[in-house]
Amino acid sequence: MPLSNHEVRASIAVSNIDEAVAFYEGKLGLKPLMSCPSADIPGGGRIYGAGAGTALNVFQSPLAGKSQATMATWYVDDIDQIVGELTAAGVEFARYDGYPHDEKGITTRAGGGRIAWFKDPDGNTFAIEADV
Repeated sequence: MPLSNHEVRASIAVSNIDEAVAFYEGKLGLKPLMSCPSADIPGGGRIYGAGAGTALNVFQSPLAGKSQATMATWYVDDIDQIVGELTAAGVEFARYDGYPHDEKGITTRAGGGRIAWFKDPDGNTFAIEADV
């Protein structure tokens, strides 16, 4: 039974679940499916629903923010609209040397399409991508 036959969920470590809830729910507008414990922290985790039955697991951990890589990517139809809405909610988009970003922080993606990156309060990196 290969893993490719099963759903996968991205898990994101954060240093403070209360700050994370303010960001993920308040700024990103994610809706929690449930609260859950994180190690020995009652209510230290949240599972947020996303499109097509996918989800994002956010949990409090001392290992938060250690990765420099993109942790998860949302694939959207209208990147300009989504980036605009997130910017209005207080999300700041990253700009990286060597990439020509437009005024919103969007750049072209390798292989075509467009991409924009942002970080959560712990420095975990996320992306918004669109094929056009």
